[in-house]
Order: sequence, then C-alpha cells, then structure tokens
Amino acid sequence: QVQLVESGGGLVQPGGSLRLTCAASGVSLDDYAIGWFRQAPGKEREGVACISSGNANTAYADSVKGRFAIFRDNNKGTVYLEMINLKPGDTATYYCAADLPQGYSPRFCLTGTTSLRDSWGQGTQVTVSS
Repeated sequence: QVQLVESGGGLVQPGGSLRLTCAASGVSLDDYAIGWFRQAPGKEREGVACISSGNANTAYADSVKGRFAIFRDNNKGTVYLEMINLKPGDTATYYCAADLPQGYSPRFCLTGTTSLRDSWGQGTQVTVSS
C-alpha cells in the first residue's frame, strides 16, 4: 500500500511562500486521488486541497482559495501544495493522504476519509510568524 512522505515545511514570515511536496518511495502518485490536510494544536484536522487522479478535478478550502494551489508533476509522480501570501492562521502540521481514483469525493477532500488509511504521512510543520 502506498505510504506518503511530506516535505517542504518551515518557518516563514506573514506574506511569504512555501511549496510542500507529497511523494511515495518507488511509487507514482499519478493514479491516486491526493489530499492535503492540516492540523493546528488544539484544533481538528481540516482539508486544505485535493486533486483527483488524472488532474480532472481540484478542490480547496474557502480559507485558502486564491492563495494555495495543488498540482502534480507527472514526470516525478509527486503532488505539490504551493502556498503564497501565508498567514499566521496557516500555521499547522500539514499532511497528505491518498485514495483510489473512485475515492475522490467531498468526504475525502474535507475529512481525509480514505480506503488507504495507511497512506498518511508523518506530516511537515509550517509556521507563519514574524
């Protein structure tokens, strides 16, 4: 089963940018629906962005629309989350998760409910602070 690894987090000032990477060793993510999720201390996990297999569909949380973009590098088999104009409220641990193509749904995008429950990575910390 696919096991994801996130990278690219860090400390950035408000208004700054980061690009997060979601990858799986030896596996291309092209055939999976992929979602990015985040969890801040004391808060529930929330869906940030998701992309269907084949790039047909993307979805974003209202709080990040216009600032975050999810996209694939089909040559590398990876998925990215490009984040611009970061705000202190974006501070959280960011995770990616996968599901089978037919699993792409509002439920997956909003909650991370997936048939590939072991796909979750360990997360990457994003801190937005001056």
